[in-house]
Amino acid sequence: MPVSETILPVLIGADMNCYTLARAFHEAYGVRSYAFGRWAMGDTMYSRLVRFTAVPDIDSADTLLRTVTDFAAAHADKTLIVMGCTDDYASLLMDVRDKLPANCIAPYITPELRDKLVSKADFYALCDKYGIPYPKTFCAEGPMDAAALSPEALGFAYPVIVKPSSSILYWKHPFDGMKKVYTAATPEEASAILAQIYGAGYPDIVILQDRIPGDDSFMHVLTAYCDKNNSVKMMCLGHVGLEEHTPKALGNHAAIITEYNEPLMTKLKAFLEDVGYTGFANFDIKYDSRDGSYRVFEINLRQGRSNYYVTGAGLNIARYVVEDRVLGSDLGPCVMNEKETFWHSVPRAVVYKYVKDPAFVEKARCLVREGRETTSFGCGYDLRWNPRRFAYYLVHMQRYFKKFKTYYK
Repeated sequence: MPVSETILPVLIGADMNCYTLARAFHEAYGVRSYAFGRWAMGDTMYSRLVRFTAVPDIDSADTLLRTVTDFAAAHADKTLIVMGCTDDYASLLMDVRDKLPANCIAPYITPELRDKLVSKADFYALCDKYGIPYPKTFCAEGPMDAAALSPEALGFAYPVIVKPSSSILYWKHPFDGMKKVYTAATPEEASAILAQIYGAGYPDIVILQDRIPGDDSFMHVLTAYCDKNNSVKMMCLGHVGLEEHTPKALGNHAAIITEYNEPLMTKLKAFLEDVGYTGFANFDIKYDSRDGSYRVFEINLRQGRSNYYVTGAGLNIARYVVEDRVLGSDLGPCVMNEKETFWHSVPRAVVYKYVKDPAFVEKARCLVREGRETTSFGCGYDLRWNPRRFAYYLVHMQRYFKKFKTYYK
């Protein structure tokens, strides 16, 4: 029986991550995915690739387990591949993975390993152990006076980056002016940011970090897939040229060119295998021109929001899960991508205008001319003869011009 008749992707989420994961499954196997999330989002609306159902409290473990269990019972003849598309959904699946019905596969690490990796503070302790460079870091455990946040106390100069150690907990305590990442120019600003975050009820560590010089084009992203035996089978490194700059999307990748860096890939491969990782891992990395190092900011315990840069490079992420977890195939030696492709989630014109690295722009233009360009939403199958989806796509792309004009500094 063809694989397409035996599998059913079940995605928890509704954003671009969800859409491009569904796109990967469709391109690999011709299947439509089913998605469940708290509310509908334009990214997956009117799509032929994914059928979305809103479940308002699916961010609770009990509701998530019940939703997937009921869906699995209604499709008992299929193998369900259950994957989360945000940090909190992936984390919940780690909690319930051993309680899922027998016809469900959730390719995730244990809650015990998650708890060692999801906190940036704990992750940096592991980086010390494995010799992985990361930015100089100071950990705040509550509100602090400006005097206690001097450059001498921190161990590095201002301006500094301020961000929560636990993104999952952070977004559960919203407040006006909330941002994904903050920059503080003075100890007084850092103190005020801490007061805002902790005043909203956030209970964990807040990281203050040395701001590594360089614009968006100094950023990199690495996606890896580890099989059920904790062996890394795929690594795809991307050189980021542009990120989004709206307050709640700050740092989301908007343009990537894939590249090859064997020493960096090898170091992170050894780390993942030694800690016993399985499933997708996604690293945010920045090149530090001061010493030529690549400094890791964090590990995301799932495929990244920009995951189509991997599929677009010829490493379809859905195939790795299906061949490993459903078919039980030997995936062979680790593939470290060497192919150059240009991926973007915003219009080309936005990339060309706002990327500050002329070499990145020139290479992007060259890859476009050579036909080595991919986009997350530019799926012909989904746009052709689908006027509502096509209209959404046009409006969504057009909005980026205003967003970058408003927020890009």
